[in-house]
Amino acid sequence: MTQQASGQGWFVEVTDQALDFAKYTQLVTDPAAGAISSFIGTTRNNFQGKAVLRLEYEAYVPMAVAKLKELCQQLHSKWDVTHVAMAHRTGVVEVCEASVIIAVSSAHRKASLEATHWAIDELKATVPIWKKEFFQDGSMWKENEESRRLLQQQQDGQQQQQQQQQ
Repeated sequence: MTQQASGQGWFVEVTDQALDFAKYTQLVTDPAAGAISSFIGTTRNNFQGKAVLRLEYEAYVPMAVAKLKELCQQLHSKWDVTHVAMAHRTGVVEVCEASVIIAVSSAHRKASLEATHWAIDELKATVPIWKKEFFQDGSMWKENEESRRLLQQQQDGQQQQQQQQQ
């Protein structure tokens, strides 16, 4: 199953199909852009010394697509970027296969590099997609460090507001 959305300067997709890097690069290619930066997240074969056999992703797809769209819009407001494409896999993702691709184009490299770095951190922290790792001796749902960081920042902000009100 594939669900996608697009608008002026952005494209997002959540799919159970293999991700094609060339497709997303083409979506952000523009004559006015002198830089295309990208991030491809792949399944590695180990985690904390244990052999990883595969990953399996689950998503609340309509909300994931909406959140990816929101991230694209935030990228456009924070940086002078030309186009943004984000895609995430669901289902089984074997070792060496891509689970996430982010491609960003801009007139100059600094904007696209910074935007890409920000985008993967925010995607992992806020988009409702969950990862289960499979090992030879079992499996486990992966806790997301970025989500924990975001939650801690929110809690710290609330504590600061409470202190200021006192």
